[in-house]
Amino acid sequence: MGEEAAAMPAAVASTAAPPHLVMICFPGQGHVNPMLRLAKRIASKGLLVTFSSIATVGAKLAASAGVLAGGDGVPVGKGRVRFEFLDDGELPSPDLDDLMRHLETSGPPAFEALLRRQEEEGRPVACVVVNPFMPWAVAVAGDLDIPAAVLWVQSCAVFSLYYHHVHGLVEFPPETETTARFKLPGLPEMTVADVPSFLLPSNPFKLLADAIVTQFRTIDKASWVLVNSFAELEAPVLAALPGVTPQPPELIPIGPLIELAGDEHDDEVRGDMLKAADECVEWLDGQPPRSVVYVSVGSVVVLTADEVAEMAHGLASTSRPFLWVVRPETQPHLPEGFVASVAGRGMVVTWSPQDRVLGHPSTACFLTHCGWNSTLETVAAGVPVVAFPQWGDQCTDARFLVEELRMGVRLKKGSSSSSTLRREEVRDAVEAVVAGPEAGDMVARAQRWSKAARDAVANCGSSDVNVQAFVDEVTRRACGGKGQKPSSVAVAEPSIATCVET
Repeated sequence: MGEEAAAMPAAVASTAAPPHLVMICFPGQGHVNPMLRLAKRIASKGLLVTFSSIATVGAKLAASAGVLAGGDGVPVGKGRVRFEFLDDGELPSPDLDDLMRHLETSGPPAFEALLRRQEEEGRPVACVVVNPFMPWAVAVAGDLDIPAAVLWVQSCAVFSLYYHHVHGLVEFPPETETTARFKLPGLPEMTVADVPSFLLPSNPFKLLADAIVTQFRTIDKASWVLVNSFAELEAPVLAALPGVTPQPPELIPIGPLIELAGDEHDDEVRGDMLKAADECVEWLDGQPPRSVVYVSVGSVVVLTADEVAEMAHGLASTSRPFLWVVRPETQPHLPEGFVASVAGRGMVVTWSPQDRVLGHPSTACFLTHCGWNSTLETVAAGVPVVAFPQWGDQCTDARFLVEELRMGVRLKKGSSSSSTLRREEVRDAVEAVVAGPEAGDMVARAQRWSKAARDAVANCGSSDVNVQAFVDEVTRRACGGKGQKPSSVAVAEPSIATCVET
């Protein structure tokens, strides 16, 4: 912290309008969740935070979570969170490439208009926070002389992989050479199967990959890079990155961005774009401790009809109670009569309050696609995993959950003669995590990581200190006027020496 911030008179801090921070979020559930949780953390420190995304996100949040745009928002701690969405028109189609083109053309003018409107309405913007896939947002803020922070919503390890790739510092093995290994500073030896699939030649989402690459090539235009992780979880890669040439920006760990039990504003400020089936928590109340298999592959992953059927038969064959999130468009793939056949023992819902499910004492394990939000939520809850990654950073996250944190097993698609998910493998993976010879050790490791995660976001924990330092720096700049150059944030050291079992 600078001397100027420390010397700011208390009277000024208490009587002046709080600095206003605007968050612009990519329209995906995996981005909305951490961005909105960060909004609540920052607001609780005394800032006014406006959460924004495209208009269709606003409509979904209004329908499922009761979010109302405009106005003063709701109080969160010492500050407030409000919502205001872009006037960007209708999306041409749900196709991902069409979405990326729409964002690229309609996003910048709509975002500029939103920022200018804040000034006109007496809420001048002190800082903008953007997340990946929308690199143009930093440029829009820069044109208006507003400093910007990037919220990296994946792991520090994945950040390092992208950074090395974009700057030509690593050559990944060909996808056909599945046993070939490579090494990067601060990371374990890895194979091409551990690389985020967006970086591989077979990646079908070219426009999405281009947006990420653009973000990395222009990331120096952002004043800060916040990351949804915590120092204790990824200490080796955080220590190694400053020694890379060209030197990457300093990462500021402010996670895990999770919902904490007892948050009085949890129901008022939620980011579910689908209506969560809250009755599943009551159902969990009636199950024995550590008995329920929780299954969810997130909001984007699409399983084939065969995979859904094999998953269903595999879960049924475990003879264990299970809670399975099957999105509406996937439910037609369920075997005929399946829901009725497992009534009482199995519950199928279209969406769940995942943070509450994972934190419930009846939950025994989590069969997950290993998206980073789900990864952090299960780490924070201390719940072992059956890892079932599909693409993107899920591949890297699964590697770390299973082989580095050693708190789960991997569910593979088929044997050497098949690439299809098999019900026997679902059953065996669940049994290994819940009742296998290593199950007790997996739970013990998961619980140690849970304590580390919760300590990091607790008052004066490493991530809480970093959030406060960021808020103080935004406040310092806001009080000093737009001519001041943002300063760096003094990043907290890990508060726990190590949580990894040797």
